[in-house]
Amino acid sequence: MMRPLFFLSILLTSFIGLAQVPKNVEIINSTAGSYPPCEPSIAVNPADPSQVVAGAVLDYVITSADSGKTWKTDQLTSRYGVYGDPCIIPGEKGRFFYFHLSNPSDLGWAGDDILDRIVCQRLTRWGGTWDKGWGMGLNPSKDQDKEWGVWDPINKRLVVTWTQFDVYGDEDPSCESNIMLSTSKKGKKWSAAKDISAVPGNCIDNSGTNEGAVPAIYTDGSICVSWALNGNIYFKRLRTEKDGGMTVIEENIAVAGGADWAFDIPGLGRANGMPITLVDLSGGVNHRTIYINWADQRNGEEDTDVWVIASKDGGATWSDPTRVNDDPPGKQQFFTWMAVDQSTGHLHCVFYDRRNHRDHATDVVVAHSTDGGKTWDNQIVSESPFTPQEGVFFGDYNNISAAQGVIRPIWTRYDEGKLSVWTALINGK
Repeated sequence: MMRPLFFLSILLTSFIGLAQVPKNVEIINSTAGSYPPCEPSIAVNPADPSQVVAGAVLDYVITSADSGKTWKTDQLTSRYGVYGDPCIIPGEKGRFFYFHLSNPSDLGWAGDDILDRIVCQRLTRWGGTWDKGWGMGLNPSKDQDKEWGVWDPINKRLVVTWTQFDVYGDEDPSCESNIMLSTSKKGKKWSAAKDISAVPGNCIDNSGTNEGAVPAIYTDGSICVSWALNGNIYFKRLRTEKDGGMTVIEENIAVAGGADWAFDIPGLGRANGMPITLVDLSGGVNHRTIYINWADQRNGEEDTDVWVIASKDGGATWSDPTRVNDDPPGKQQFFTWMAVDQSTGHLHCVFYDRRNHRDHATDVVVAHSTDGGKTWDNQIVSESPFTPQEGVFFGDYNNISAAQGVIRPIWTRYDEGKLSVWTALINGK
């Protein structure tokens, strides 16, 4: 008698999810002779949510002037080359910033100068062109990788964090990885990169590597950062000084354990569970709350879950982890990213989800929270599932942006041998 009920439960869950699915829009798909798009980033302009910018590996930049209903695709070029890890953020006055990895000689891994710096490109006027790019973190012979940025509305500046490798992929025990930080007022001249990680990691690009640094801005203008290393998520809060110094407010606190960030998902391969840091600046009931979102396999290799923790006191103490996916144990949820809509304080978290399937078929879910991450409403947002193929590179993340009730997740899917990048038109949450 239990077996029919079990299948009925699966069908009912799928039906409820499908009944609520928002319209899906394909942003870009694979074309002959071009690098297959994946590892996407997206940013909604808080001042004008009709303006949306997306990016994807290797060098795609895609814009929408109607909140994501239609898109225009271009390929980004810079004076330092473009080599993936797209991160797009909005600034003030309609500006957008696109951070990515470098490839100055255009030789890829055959060139000695690949990953020699992190690159920032600016779109200062909607409908204009991206500038040729400015670099940060140049440190000859070392590799600069996996960057993320944030606009600081308190100090009117950009803040970027990333991983510096002595040599990317080197297995020598003496080879170090460290979390770096740089700031800029306008995205052209960048401060000298500072190492903010007290403990170095290895250079193998696994869970023993310092990776996943995502900065956020606290209400007093200090910088909040979390990253993963050796199964722990570390958090730091600091303030940079005008003389180039750095004041540490909360020093490298291990805020969560059991969080190896590099793990395998059946049918896909390695999936990144690195942490995402956010601060509520909305002025609402959860104003000043710091959030960290990530995925891990603490419950087993067949039960990857999405988690969030929160701090109400500036990062000194943290809540216990709350599970974002609300299904019974035993299914896979992975590739998470979270956004806070600063107009409401509501949280929106996107991830891949296999709760409705017994094979490797994969849906996309966005979970919404209006109570500071204590409870979550899970919503299937992909119109149909897809099945990834082992060996096809999906990148290391998806992304989501939310502003003025306009919520735009972005994800990679695989159909008929091709990768494509999609969004869903979610409004009013």
